[in-house]
Amino acid sequence: MLPKWAYGYVQSKERYLSQKDLIDTVQEYRDRSLPLDCIVLDWRSWVDGLWGQKTLDPERFPEPGTMMDELHARHAKLMVSIWPTMNPGGDNHRDMREHNFLLGNQATYDAFQEKARDLYWKQAKDGLFTHGVDAWWCDCTEPFEADWEGAVKPELEKRMLINTGEAKRYLDAEYINAYSLLHSKGIYEGQRAATSSKRVVNLTRSAYAGQHRYGTITWSGDTSATWDTLRKQMADGLNFCVTGSPYWTFDIGGFFVQDKPDLWFWSGDYDKGVDDLGYRELYVRWFQASAFLPMFRAHGTDTPRELWHFGRPGELFYDTLEKYLKLRYTLMPYIYSLAGAVVHKSYTMFRALAFDFRRDVNTHDIDDQFMFGPSFMAAPVTKPMYYESNSRELTGTDKTRSVYLPAGSWYNYWSKERIEGNKTIDADADLSTMPLFVRAGAIVPTGPEVQHTGEQPDAILSINIYPGADGNFTLYEDEGDNYSYENGEYSTINMSWDDAQRVLVMEKRKGSFEGMQHTRKFSVELVTENHPTVISYHGEEIKVTL
Repeated sequence: MLPKWAYGYVQSKERYLSQKDLIDTVQEYRDRSLPLDCIVLDWRSWVDGLWGQKTLDPERFPEPGTMMDELHARHAKLMVSIWPTMNPGGDNHRDMREHNFLLGNQATYDAFQEKARDLYWKQAKDGLFTHGVDAWWCDCTEPFEADWEGAVKPELEKRMLINTGEAKRYLDAEYINAYSLLHSKGIYEGQRAATSSKRVVNLTRSAYAGQHRYGTITWSGDTSATWDTLRKQMADGLNFCVTGSPYWTFDIGGFFVQDKPDLWFWSGDYDKGVDDLGYRELYVRWFQASAFLPMFRAHGTDTPRELWHFGRPGELFYDTLEKYLKLRYTLMPYIYSLAGAVVHKSYTMFRALAFDFRRDVNTHDIDDQFMFGPSFMAAPVTKPMYYESNSRELTGTDKTRSVYLPAGSWYNYWSKERIEGNKTIDADADLSTMPLFVRAGAIVPTGPEVQHTGEQPDAILSINIYPGADGNFTLYEDEGDNYSYENGEYSTINMSWDDAQRVLVMEKRKGSFEGMQHTRKFSVELVTENHPTVISYHGEEIKVTL
C-alpha cells in the first residue's frame, strides 16, 4: 500500500539546485492554491564529482533537517534520487569497496548480496532518511546501459545486444533483469526495519515480476517530447500493467524536449520549450492523461515544468492544467479506494479495456483508451489540434477524437449526456477537454477541492451515482501513511445501487482504524438530477431512495 500522498501531484524536473529552490517552488504552489503533495530532488544532490553519494551537498543544502521541516510544514513530501552506482572519492564508494560489495566495474554495488543491500540502505538512511526524506527515486536500476551515444540510433536488436553485452561483463546473464528486484527489496526491507510509520515509496526505472511488493512504481524512462511518443506511451503503460504490476507512470511532457543532432536519444520537437505554443499544447494533453494514472508526476529536462510557466491564470493552457490538477484531487476518495483494492483484492487501476470487456473483441486492440478503475474510461488526445512546433498555428483542424464505447450505457463526464455503447463516436476534444466517460451504474465518491491529500479529512464526501444500471463500489479508508492496515486497521463501506428501485444501500462498515470518523456525512445524488441528499452515516446499514 502506497501512502495516500503518493496519489497526489508530484512536481519534478531536472533539476532543483538548492534547498531554497525546493522550498520556494512548494510555496509558489501554495500561494497559487495549486494542489501539490510531493516535490522531487533529482540527481547531483551530492557534492560535485561524487556521483551516487547518498548525502546532500552542504553548500546547496546546508540544513537538511530544517529543509525537511519547512517542506513538511507546507504539507509537501520530498522524494530524492539515488543511484546504484558510486564514484570514487566518497565514503559510500569507499565502504562498498572495502567490503567487496562492488561489481567488476568498481562502481555499481552488488544488489544480489544481502549484506551489500544492508550497507546500501544504511548509507541511504544515515545520509537522507534520518533527516526526514519521504521517498526514493531509484534511477538507473537496469543498471547498465551502453547505447546512449552517437548521432544514429542503433536498430532495436543491436541495442539489446549492446546493453546485454555490457551487463554480462559484470553479471551472469540469468541475473541481469532481476537487479532492480533485489535493489528494491533492500530499500524496502531496510525502511520497514527502521520504521512502520512511513510507507515505502520507490520510483524505479526498471521492474521485474513481483517487484511491486516492495512499494515500487515504475516509470517509462527518458522519453522524447513528440506526439508519437505520447501516443505510444498509452500502449506501453497498459502492456506493463497487464503483466500484473499495478503501478506505472511517465514523465509528463516527455523528458527530452529539444533536439540535439549529435545524440540520437535527445530528440524532442520543441527547441523553444515552454515558449513554444506547440509544446504547451502537447504538455497539456500529456498532463490530462496523467491525471488518470496511478502516479501523477511531471518531470523532464530542457525546460521548466511548473504550471505557471505554461501561461497565466485566465489563459487556456494554464487554466486547463489547473482544471485537471484539481479534478485529480476531488477524485481522491475514489482513487484511494482503488489503491485499497490493489492491495486487498489484487486489482489494477490502470486497465486495458479488455480487462473489463473481454467478450467484446472490439476492445482487444484498442491501445489509446483505458479504464481508470471500474468507472472511468479515458481517451487521451494524441495529435495536435492548435499548434505545430515553433508556435505555427493550425487551422481547420477537427476538435474531436474517435472513441469506442463498449456495450452498455455511458455518460460523457463533462456534459452528463447519456450515450448507448457498442459503437464508435466522435467525442468533443477541444484543448480543455479530454474525452472522459463514466459507466452507467457507477458509484463514484468524490471530495472537496483541497491543496494536499491530508487536508479536510472530515469533509463531506459526495457519492455520485450514474443511473442506468445496477452497480457497486467499496469505499476504502485507513490512516494514510503507516502499516497498521497490515494488522486489519482499515475500514470498508460496501455500496450498491439498485437502478430499478432507485435505492442506494450503504452496508455496515467493516473494520476500523485510529482516527476514523465513526459518524460522517455523505452527499448522495444522481448526477442527472443534481439534487443531493445529505445523510449521516453511523456505521450501520442505511438505504437512500433517490
